[in-house]
Amino acid sequence: MDNSTQFNASLTNEDLAPIQQDQRKWGTWNYAALWISMSLCIPTYMLASSLIEGGMNWWQSILTIFIGNSIVLIPMILNGHAGAKYGIPFPVFVRASFGTRGANIPAMLRAIVACGWFGIQTWIGGASLYNLIRAWNPSLAEIDHTSLFPQALPMICFLAFWALNMFVVYKGVDSIKKLLVFKAFFLPAAALALLIWAIWAAKGLGPILEQPSKFKTSTEFFAYFFPALTGMVGFWATLSLNIPDFTRYATSQKAQVRGQLIGLPPAMTFFAFVGVIVTSSTAIIYGHTEWDIVKVAGSFDSKIMVTIAMIGIIISTLATNIAANIVSPANDFSNLSPQKINFRTGGYITGIIGILIFPWKLIADPNGYIFTWLIAYSSLLGPVGGIMIVDYYVIRKKNLVAEDLYRHDGVYGYKNGFNTMAIVALLLGILPNVPGFLLQIKVLNADAFPEWINHLYHYAWFVGFGVSGFVYLLLMKNKK
Repeated sequence: MDNSTQFNASLTNEDLAPIQQDQRKWGTWNYAALWISMSLCIPTYMLASSLIEGGMNWWQSILTIFIGNSIVLIPMILNGHAGAKYGIPFPVFVRASFGTRGANIPAMLRAIVACGWFGIQTWIGGASLYNLIRAWNPSLAEIDHTSLFPQALPMICFLAFWALNMFVVYKGVDSIKKLLVFKAFFLPAAALALLIWAIWAAKGLGPILEQPSKFKTSTEFFAYFFPALTGMVGFWATLSLNIPDFTRYATSQKAQVRGQLIGLPPAMTFFAFVGVIVTSSTAIIYGHTEWDIVKVAGSFDSKIMVTIAMIGIIISTLATNIAANIVSPANDFSNLSPQKINFRTGGYITGIIGILIFPWKLIADPNGYIFTWLIAYSSLLGPVGGIMIVDYYVIRKKNLVAEDLYRHDGVYGYKNGFNTMAIVALLLGILPNVPGFLLQIKVLNADAFPEWINHLYHYAWFVGFGVSGFVYLLLMKNKK
């Protein structure tokens, strides 16, 4: 596609314009490295450890995470195809199904979720900074997760780390490159060191692996397994939509497919294994299961060890936050008004919403992390994924009029820029999961709806993906 084509100014800027073939330099190992880097992060560790805290044993946790990542890899590769073929980012790709103006709806859903992740990572960094101070002043209290707001000093640490993130946004993404290099070396080494420490402190791997499941029957296990699996899929549901933001730089389709196959499931499974082993070991070492890596690191006897661990977590979290949770929402916000919102402005918007979402409450306990946060947003993003995949593969047979993605008067302009078929399908895909979500946050009583309707929420991503995809297919076929 020739960039000299007449595009509407309201639909493009330097960040949203298509990448030409001769500018695409990412090969297989670039994508593998990207996934390894994004998978080795503190939320991945906490993902695995929360399953142990929830009652699973080590192999049940690892298997759940592996299955979840294998499932989400499918829409990841499918949606990545359009980015690699046409060189377009997610907000532009989704115009094909939702319309040139309607694309802002899924883009904003995706952006708000990224803001939540930004807030969570920022809270982890701020909590690490507080525990670093606390290591040298043990009289300070642990962070209070029960109140609406934490104590003053942890909150100041959170805001200080938030300000550091905003400073990096101000300086531009290039300023994070050295931190990403540091993370690439530090975090795998730190994960290995943490694994060795857990095995040593628990007096061998045997006692750790012998920790039993808390579920007494298969019924109890599956009642936890399926919503947990949905949470695992939800963990990367964001990237399964906006993966074109990355695959647009691919040298070929094989490069993005092989890179994701090599990078995502193995890296997630390895770091999850570390989380599972360390969390299981805490039951032996401390007498209770501790799922929070920041608390585990803060429990070391040596102040120097605590200091090194916290500094490492802070730097790694900063690098991950900018790479994974700023770039994509900045593009999504830019899509609202390309001529007024650039990367820096989009980053500031992300930062503000990241505070307002109260991230310290989202990860206050493992059940909140999985059932309220991961599953809730998967109920929003699953329907978008179903619509995008049906539109691209079934309706359009992988063929787009690329120039029209940047023009209101093209085939994707629909009526006033909105494809009502996609919007109706999106709402119908979200609707079945609403009762279960309201029950989860205790707005409704369990008897407000039939039990089977409440249980649909446990399969939120799958329900939304299937319902929206099917409804969209019917509506678009009938339209023709």
